[in-house]
Amino acid sequence: MKLLALETANEQCSVSLIDDTQELYFQLDERTKAQTQTILPLTEQALIQTQTQLSDLTAIAFSRGPGSFSGVRINAAVAQALAWSHDLPVIPVSTLQALAQAAYRLTGLKQVSAVLDARMQEVYIANYSLDQFGIMQAIDEEKLLAYERASEYCKFTPIGSGSTLIEFMQEDESKTLNQTVADIKATAHDIATIARVYATQQKWVDAEHALPVYLRDDAWKKIADQGKPN
Repeated sequence: MKLLALETANEQCSVSLIDDTQELYFQLDERTKAQTQTILPLTEQALIQTQTQLSDLTAIAFSRGPGSFSGVRINAAVAQALAWSHDLPVIPVSTLQALAQAAYRLTGLKQVSAVLDARMQEVYIANYSLDQFGIMQAIDEEKLLAYERASEYCKFTPIGSGSTLIEFMQEDESKTLNQTVADIKATAHDIATIARVYATQQKWVDAEHALPVYLRDDAWKKIADQGKPN
């Protein structure tokens, strides 16, 4: 099994290529909003360095949102195009789930509330708990909520860019971690980790169903109306 994982739903870009047991390639471009210029070159580099053809892949995984409107759209479009070109299945992975997986990887937390800044005084949020396969699974629905409602929805230690925007403090452990959890970001590494397990269970879709998830009905809204760039 070989999987290609793409992550552009945040403001950065990363690509991972894995097999059954290890990561064969990983590259992160931390330049803000450079996804359009970097996603295809990084993908090509991954294939060349690992001597892999697209036809050798079992599936393509991507972060399907919620997140940056342009980033989510780019990720879905590239994943679809690559999958269509070689009739490959696609594994859409929630950006919030990937964020929760990153928190487990970096801090060892087994229960977290993944919170992303959605601009306009709102956050994307969902609560996650570690399963028997070492994968963070949602225990409720992904939501787009105003800060106060998100605070009520938050069940565990909040992590991610929106964690400092909601009023929530669990216990002393949460206070200790509070300085670092806001900086946790998901990468293609976390997308790949989740996708490896899903691939063994054949939890994938055809390319035509690899659709972005925005949660916000007015995701097209002008940037000027959102208070700050997304």
